[in-house]
Amino acid sequence: MTIIFLCSNLFSCNGQVKEKYDANIKENEVNTQPLILNQNTTFPQIHTNLNGMVREFVRTMYQDNKGNYWFGTNGDGIIRYDGQILEKITIAGINQRFRVLEIVEDKAGSLWFGTSEGLIKYDGKEFTTFSKKERLQNEEIWGLTIDKSGLIWVGSTRGVNQFDGEKFIPFSLPDSKAENAKPMLSDKLVFKIIEDRNATMWFATDGNGIFKYNNGKFTHLTTQNGLVDNNTADILEDSQGNIWIGTFYGGVSKFDGKTYTNFTKDGIIAGEETYNFYEDSQGNIWLTAEGYGVYRYDGNNFKQFTTEDGLTSNVTQSILEDKKGQVWFGSWQGLCIFDGEKFMDAKLKEPWTH
Repeated sequence: MTIIFLCSNLFSCNGQVKEKYDANIKENEVNTQPLILNQNTTFPQIHTNLNGMVREFVRTMYQDNKGNYWFGTNGDGIIRYDGQILEKITIAGINQRFRVLEIVEDKAGSLWFGTSEGLIKYDGKEFTTFSKKERLQNEEIWGLTIDKSGLIWVGSTRGVNQFDGEKFIPFSLPDSKAENAKPMLSDKLVFKIIEDRNATMWFATDGNGIFKYNNGKFTHLTTQNGLVDNNTADILEDSQGNIWIGTFYGGVSKFDGKTYTNFTKDGIIAGEETYNFYEDSQGNIWLTAEGYGVYRYDGNNFKQFTTEDGLTSNVTQSILEDKKGQVWFGSWQGLCIFDGEKFMDAKLKEPWTH
């Protein structure tokens, strides 16, 4: 599944609405908006695929401070629901078959999208694309975060950039290499970037472990000093200050700053390929384990959810809790929602997803 995951993710201005679905149209009214219900899909989508707009899967989800839902897809660009219209957005000047891996929001309410076509900004009125022309190191973006000072950090296949809103500045990680480093895509790729509560930046790399950066000093975490696997896939700081680390070959660990607890090696959870960490409003940590569904950690115990519990697929690609407290899950087979008691097709809870 690692090969499928990576290959499926390598698809290679003003926003304009191309396709829409109006949630306010009543049952007996004629919907004159164009529908796309017959697109070819890689896998059969047994749950909603957002009115046929998603051919593969939703790679990332976000709900902004105004309540708008944003869906970043794997090859079908950006889809938005503003409370009335579900719409696919095109952006002038770029290939519309782009994928979206990260969505973040700045203090001014502008949204930033890390995509296969560069860094895209939406200020509430128009979309602006930043690419190599603006000195972005590479347009294939995987990691994206905004630190407490408002500086934007961008991780691409050619390394890391800092962006202050005006110019991109290369940010070099140390040349030190993990023992037997085996990058899958690029030895400069950073999959994930986060800033912790102590203003330390964390960089999860492709095959070279994790770099920590604070006050001009780097620390390199690898299997030689406690990391379970150098092929890191995801990192999250939880509300207790623990760092959760997901890997491609070593499962999931929790790091308290001194000690690693590897739940996979200890046999507590199944699946060596883990990522898509998410902490909900109740403090539960959710994560996906490739082929084994999703896990929820309540601070004491893990609970596994699979298709037997109503999950759309045991290969889940994205997680989001919305402002209603519903937890969304995106997979090859479509979107489902967990309402705190059970999983169901998202359109049963949110008809606008159709």
